[in-house]
Amino acid sequence: MPDRLNLAQRAADLQRMAGETFDIVVIGAGSTGTGSALDAASRGLSVALVEARDFASGTSSRSSRLIHGGLRYLEQGELCLVREALRERSLLLNVIAPHLVRPVPFLYPLTRRLWERVYVGAGMLAYDTLGGSRGLHRHRHMTRRQALRIAPGLDPDALIGAIQYCDAKVDDARHTMTVARTAARYGAAVASNAPVVGFLREAGRITGVRVLDLQSREEIEVRSRQVINAAGVWTDDVQQLVGERGKLRVRASKGIHLVVPRDRVQLDTGLILRTEKSVLFVIPWGRHWIIGTTDHDWELDKAHPAASFTDIDYVLDQVNSVLASPLAHEDVEGVYAGLRPLLADESEGTGKLSREHSVSSPAPGLVSVAGGKYTTYRVMGRDAVDAAVRGLDQKVPPS
Repeated sequence: MPDRLNLAQRAADLQRMAGETFDIVVIGAGSTGTGSALDAASRGLSVALVEARDFASGTSSRSSRLIHGGLRYLEQGELCLVREALRERSLLLNVIAPHLVRPVPFLYPLTRRLWERVYVGAGMLAYDTLGGSRGLHRHRHMTRRQALRIAPGLDPDALIGAIQYCDAKVDDARHTMTVARTAARYGAAVASNAPVVGFLREAGRITGVRVLDLQSREEIEVRSRQVINAAGVWTDDVQQLVGERGKLRVRASKGIHLVVPRDRVQLDTGLILRTEKSVLFVIPWGRHWIIGTTDHDWELDKAHPAASFTDIDYVLDQVNSVLASPLAHEDVEGVYAGLRPLLADESEGTGKLSREHSVSSPAPGLVSVAGGKYTTYRVMGRDAVDAAVRGLDQKVPPS
């Protein structure tokens, strides 16, 4: 099967969509949607994948670029989430995409004597152990002098020592595109700029979707035996097209990142800082640093999240608290903002919401998947397809 996603492929696949009945239609071509499409197609199911805009144009191109378990979630007691994410990190780093996922070291500055080193060190030990550290260096303790040797840009008064550990980073948009192309290679019909504008029903059951081709302005009926809603922060919007209240509610959390020239901060390692609300990363990225992130509710246009001056000042204030030469607005060469599709509850702030994912079936023939982290996209796709397979009258091999 061809794996090039171009205009000729798109036209051919839209024609397929209009004429075939698929086992599964997946809505949304971000990390979770492409992961679901690949999982289903690799199991021998016929799959159509439709995206309202471009591939990875939402959250999946505006992340922190990290493949990680999440030290913060470990501290919050979400051991299952961290273990699962660390297993996926190992698979991505060593088996699935070693050409895209790379190790990256992070330095954690210590500011309190004795207890903090013991407390953080225990967490780092658990982090190394839970998911395995194949392909990564295990954590190591450092004195202040040793830390300043690899991080001379830090203010010596801002730390008394440090611990360095390893995680991984990825070009999120490129990786998502690679997953989409791989799904196409396994036979999935794939089309971007093809938003779902309605659902097909027969006898109260979802039997497909109505898709608008934004190029021809023609509407296409795509028939399927199951539909997976993997629309991320647009999950609720898609659910409204069904006309029934879904079991999952998504709360959009905005995270912003600053892009700063590499030579402006003298570090030979990434950096992780504890903040009052969350954590802040300084991530090496080519000739730049990516610095972020924030965690705030967003209720405006989901397609165009934006950073405010308050957001930028917050990130600068946090990172400047440990730098010998503080960053100014003039040092910022770029800013981007993305939205996390978190499962909603009554928590006051999005920083307290779990990064676990959930799968539900709000209507016969429809499966919704939401929440989660970029790192666990493959697990989310597997779980969504498992739920959809239960509605198929056939034996399907496991993922």
